[in-house]
Amino acid sequence: MNVILLESVENLGGIGDLVKVKPGYGRNYLLPQGKAALATPENMKAIEARRAELEKTAAEELVKAKERAKAFQGLEVVIHANAGAEGKLFGSVGPIDIVEALAAVQVEIERAEVRMPEGPVQEIGEYPIGVHLHSDVDVEVLVKVVGEEQ
Repeated sequence: MNVILLESVENLGGIGDLVKVKPGYGRNYLLPQGKAALATPENMKAIEARRAELEKTAAEELVKAKERAKAFQGLEVVIHANAGAEGKLFGSVGPIDIVEALAAVQVEIERAEVRMPEGPVQEIGEYPIGVHLHSDVDVEVLVKVVGEEQ
């Protein structure tokens, strides 16, 4: 399935790029989210006419993401979790816990913006957690997991 990107998509392309994607990805994610349009001749002409408008919108979103990134500089969050004597947690600390801890310090993010490539935290310690604010803006937050023995 060929689509034209209406905004930058990570690992796929930038605004106005003609890309070939799997039909399910295009039909179930890119098209409904408004990130792409079908690559028909009519759509290609319309998008070329709107290209300046799309690029301006993308630039504004990038500026907003950079402003949000300033709130994360030097930010450390402490999360209290139930742990055993060896430092293993009963359960784990995942993206929802991190979003709630950041909300407690008046920093709002979405669960989908939290990046934990190694999976949920399962031991006491300090962990750098990635926050993906925009396709060009990634920041790190230091999360300290502190145990509460039962």
